[in-house]
Amino acid sequence: MLVKSGYRVVSLYRHDEKSAEAATRQLGEHHVALKADVSDPDQVRRAAAIVLAEHGTPSVLVNNAGRNIDQPFLAMTDEEWDVVIRSNLSGPFYVTRALAPAMLEAGGGSVVNIGATTGIRPRFHGVNYCASKAGLLHLTKCLALELAPTIRVNCLIPGMIDTEDMRTRVAAAAPEHRNSMVTGIPLDRIGTPAEMAAALAFLIGDGGRYITGQKLIVDGGQFMW
Repeated sequence: MLVKSGYRVVSLYRHDEKSAEAATRQLGEHHVALKADVSDPDQVRRAAAIVLAEHGTPSVLVNNAGRNIDQPFLAMTDEEWDVVIRSNLSGPFYVTRALAPAMLEAGGGSVVNIGATTGIRPRFHGVNYCASKAGLLHLTKCLALELAPTIRVNCLIPGMIDTEDMRTRVAAAAPEHRNSMVTGIPLDRIGTPAEMAAALAFLIGDGGRYITGQKLIVDGGQFMW
């Protein structure tokens, strides 16, 4: 959606070079993949320097990287806690901190953090993930306060969206649980990536110019928060 809308997109990836190369082949010259682990502040600083030197100041920043390592609370290791918190919460902090000064100097921009419904309502075996996404909601609000009025900061929260991960989880669930996944959604279906892209387009476009510090939940009415 961003490329089709005329943006030049720089994507950060941690290790999956094949997917990064495939994305560049699909999106063409308007997409660049840059290797960097957002949970590492030094790698983020180096990546931000390359972005600013070679591509200029971004007008849009989407913090979309995330890790999910489920374990019961009492069985969760220090590493499983740290990895998820660093990626899902510290990562958006590091990346925004690295790029916001240039965006402020340029006179504006939009930051969109990708949250999760479990940041509002908890679930079993996801204490690290839920805590990271709950923290991301408050990080969004704090950044919206401190970067206003020049930069808008919002949180886009997907519900059940038809991704490869979602299809795997639905297929692995018990039949009765699979049925309840959809019957609990008033619009009676799973959402599409295109619908998430449209919500992102709204937040960063003219329609969202008076919106900051907010969460936009795209979930077919499943939670209604």
